[in-house]
Amino acid sequence: MLSDAAGDEANDRSDDAAAPSARSFAMRGRVVSAGETPASTGNVANIITVVRILLAPLFVVLLLLDDGTDGPFRVAAALLFIVAIATDSLDGHLARSRNLVTDLGVLLDPIADKVLTGAALVMLAVLAELPWWVVVVILVREWGITLFRFLMLRDRVIPASRGGKLKTVVQSVAISFALLPLWNLLGEWVHWLNGALMTAAVVLTVVTGLDYLRQARVQNRRVE
Repeated sequence: MLSDAAGDEANDRSDDAAAPSARSFAMRGRVVSAGETPASTGNVANIITVVRILLAPLFVVLLLLDDGTDGPFRVAAALLFIVAIATDSLDGHLARSRNLVTDLGVLLDPIADKVLTGAALVMLAVLAELPWWVVVVILVREWGITLFRFLMLRDRVIPASRGGKLKTVVQSVAISFALLPLWNLLGEWVHWLNGALMTAAVVLTVVTGLDYLRQARVQNRRVE
């Protein structure tokens, strides 16, 4: 699901990543099997990651086809999101357990998470079901931390922010509940539940982001 740094939910692959010179973007190499020889860029873990990214536009199309009617297209979109986000740890697990970590995988894994959740949040705002400021706060934090990590922290590992995994789970649950039109089955009280879940997601998103930056600052001081 969404990421803070090495060890965080969407960036786990980078914990085991060697220097870029140790791997390449070559398609030759292992695709599925475990081993010590170089892994192919087109290995099964990377394929799953790419599929997750490609599911995002399909998800958007389904919501557009629903056109706010809370019909079967919306249900399909919600289920697609749930399946895609549930496979968040699958590609990373395969990459680590089978030694299929590649530079491309390390790059794409957090991007897949951000694309899925970003598409869902933006579409909820487009449907006037989520305030735009919530979307901005979450996306600025998620993409900002990811870019900060790639640009500034290439030479060392910053521990995952405390609560990072909890943040990811709460975000995923909040978005899933917001997408599923459960209010049609259970009543209007579901909107209150959705609001509470999204509030918790926003709070955890901000707090863990600040905690990550604090830890990065502490490590910078140690290096100096």
